[in-house]
Amino acid sequence: MEKENFYELWQIMKRLRLECPWDKEQTHDSIKTATLEEAYEVVESIDNQDWNELKLELGDLLLHVVFHSAIAEEKGEFTLSDVINGISQKLIRRHPHIFGDVKVNSSKEIEQNWEKIKLEETERKSVLEGMPKHLPALLRAFRLQEKASKVGFDWKKKENAWLKVEEEFAEFKEAEKSGDFLHTEEEFGDLLFVLVNYARFLKINPENAMRRVNEKFIERFQYIEKRLAENGKKITESNLEEMDKYWNEAKIHLKK
Repeated sequence: MEKENFYELWQIMKRLRLECPWDKEQTHDSIKTATLEEAYEVVESIDNQDWNELKLELGDLLLHVVFHSAIAEEKGEFTLSDVINGISQKLIRRHPHIFGDVKVNSSKEIEQNWEKIKLEETERKSVLEGMPKHLPALLRAFRLQEKASKVGFDWKKKENAWLKVEEEFAEFKEAEKSGDFLHTEEEFGDLLFVLVNYARFLKINPENAMRRVNEKFIERFQYIEKRLAENGKKITESNLEEMDKYWNEAKIHLKK
């Protein structure tokens, strides 16, 4: 059944490329931001644990895989079969403990083998190459550190990672005192980077954590706006003392 469904989707896309004026005009470049948006919507549905929405968003993301493949096929760049064969062969190559005779004792060994094989099968000279520059900065920092860790560039204990946080915080405070904005900004970046590293030792993805705290802030701030409106006030007519009172109230009423 899955084969028939996938074939039907492919035929629908090919017809749209032939007959729909809008679809015919699209290029890799024109739909790339929409592709990214769909990926983020998949993440949001997972965060919300909305599995019906996840089903729909995965369909939208699959549409973009098919869309880009159709454009590429028309231009003679590659085909949908090339895409499917490519990922199938990659999974086989990167899992020699499943499809070969390599023995592993842990997930960490599997990750190390993955990075080793990746370097061998590409022309990359660094394990850090290939990291998308458009990734959110916190996520990119996390992934860079994760990749470096897989080849042994890592602290042995989380306590050592925390000492680095304290060291960078002290350097940030010194930079702040200097009044040199660029230096202060650089040291603040260093502080964020080592905090991301410490989070990794706690199995915390900083991007997930930051997304959740952003949503929490929105929810609490909108609670303040709601309470002010109930009293006939706009947010611009309030003051910090009053808003802080409702903020603390929100922490109690919105606690999950």
